[in-house]
Amino acid sequence: MKFVGPFAALMLAVAPATSFTGVSQRPKTITALNQYSGMDAYDAQMKALAAGQPISVGGNTATAPPPPAAPSSDKVSQRWRKKTKQLATLGPASDTFEMIEKLFLAGADVFRLNFSHGEHAQKGELVDIIRAVEAKYDHPIAILGDLQGPKLRVGTFANPDGETLMAGQVFRFDLDPTPGNNQRVMLPHPEIIEASEVGHYLLIDDGKVKVRVIGTGPGYLDCEVEVQGKIKDKKGVNTPDSILEISCLTPKDRADLDYMLNLGGIDWIALSFVQRPEDIVEIRRLIMDHNPAASVTPHVMAKIEKPSCFEDDSLSRIVELCDGIMVARGDLGVECAPEDVPILQKQIIDECRDQGKPVVVATQMLESMIESPTPTRAETSDAATAIYDGADAIMLSAESAAGMYPEESVQMQQRIINRVEGDPHYQQYLQSYEPRHDNSAAASIIMAARGIARNVGAKAIVTFTVGGTTAQRASKKRPDVPILAISPLKETSRQLALAWGVYPEISMEGEYDTDNFRDMLGYACEVALRKGLVSDPKDLLIVTAGFPFGTPGAANIIRVIPAAGPSFWDSSL
Repeated sequence: MKFVGPFAALMLAVAPATSFTGVSQRPKTITALNQYSGMDAYDAQMKALAAGQPISVGGNTATAPPPPAAPSSDKVSQRWRKKTKQLATLGPASDTFEMIEKLFLAGADVFRLNFSHGEHAQKGELVDIIRAVEAKYDHPIAILGDLQGPKLRVGTFANPDGETLMAGQVFRFDLDPTPGNNQRVMLPHPEIIEASEVGHYLLIDDGKVKVRVIGTGPGYLDCEVEVQGKIKDKKGVNTPDSILEISCLTPKDRADLDYMLNLGGIDWIALSFVQRPEDIVEIRRLIMDHNPAASVTPHVMAKIEKPSCFEDDSLSRIVELCDGIMVARGDLGVECAPEDVPILQKQIIDECRDQGKPVVVATQMLESMIESPTPTRAETSDAATAIYDGADAIMLSAESAAGMYPEESVQMQQRIINRVEGDPHYQQYLQSYEPRHDNSAAASIIMAARGIARNVGAKAIVTFTVGGTTAQRASKKRPDVPILAISPLKETSRQLALAWGVYPEISMEGEYDTDNFRDMLGYACEVALRKGLVSDPKDLLIVTAGFPFGTPGAANIIRVIPAAGPSFWDSSL
């Protein structure tokens, strides 16, 4: 493919129509877009797409059908200006094309499908809607399928209202299916009874009732009530002191996983209640067994919500084995002391940053916005702290899935992100951050790209990547400028939508010659212009790639190029 420089294409737009073949059909559209530059140009393009108007950059024209309700310009203006990513959970409040489109335009980069609720057919419909939004805006969107995990619960009581346990009394948990009373109840999980020791604690109903094991025997636990309260049928049980000899994949999870893999289009799979590294090995084996020949498989995200993840080197090994981490502060906050959760959150983020794995902070980010159009000041500070700590993404749960203000919640998250990322303290943090070096040639290339971009004032770092490794390494270094990740695989581009600072782009077959690096450089300029990352022919781009192209993680070339494109470069490029 032969490129005309992207800025040369813009120059054609303002030349007389008779001077160039075919220009007469292009000037009006292109000139209108050229009222803007940089990210403003990209905003203008997105607004035009949303309104169903034709847009043209470098001679390529695209028209999108008008949306059911065209979003107003203020909802688009900040969508493309952030590095920290946003996850939004879908549910009854956000299961239509109109609302999902609004959440995307408000800032959502990844949509979470919670398999704890709903039917498979419903999840399939949501995947189709998300992909329709993705096609409309020509922007990769990631989908996260979240497995429920094992739900440990007590049995039933003879009294339908349950029983109130008093502090100091002894209460027994056993395997007897007889309905319980104020002295005992069935605990249909022999693994808990076998793993519990004297002195261990059990937390009932998210810790509303707390008991300590004072005696064990065949098929039972005798416990002393330390925090009194009422226990009702099927209330949950947490075991903060025990590692249970059970898989974190229940039969339901295996069925849900099989559905996701057969459905396709699920980019990340979240594994709940991870206890140990072996849990990650198990789900990876199931994914690989499903389609051993697959070139790209869904990425695995481990949800950290059990204290056992912090024993010895378990956290480091879990991070190493998975593709990403979620700080699931709901159950983590039940099984650990509340004052420990902020410390553990920082510990998890630091480990992920060291290993270059994306980390998501989740649960109760803007909890009050389930029923209120504005968050509390504490919630705002909590979200900002996660960003300052270096999280790749922050997540909404019930706020976007079942709340009264799903769109406003995503918008508020985006406002917090923009405010923090514009703060000099955050910029100083990025300037000073030096990640752990892995001593590979590829890592050195990426580190050099970060330094060169800073020294020459480049507008973006461009990485050509197949599996996403090069782009992830660039994200790990936290450069000051956006990372444009160009991949021929839509699956890779979607997975990279979760990575901090990465603007993913899917390249179609034949758009550039992978055996001709100069051709790839020209394509990089065109995409950077289309994305609004450059606005002047003299703007500089730092481009990295690996040759032979397609070798995982083999970044071995770096170039500094003017954005004007091949027509204006000297022959040395």
